[in-house]
Amino acid sequence: MKKWNFYSISILSLLTLSSCEAVETIFKAGMWWGIFLVCAIVVILLLIFSKGKNS
Repeated sequence: MKKWNFYSISILSLLTLSSCEAVETIFKAGMWWGIFLVCAIVVILLLIFSKGKNS
């Protein structure tokens, strides 16, 4: 029964999304996630260095 469920989801996604749209969606999500991580690391580093200067 689980195989039919997986197959029906796969067929539905293949019919609704072309391969280019699927890849575009994945890269957009990856790009925004990467930008968020870089900003978070920069903020953390700035906090660490600002605490070190105040001591």
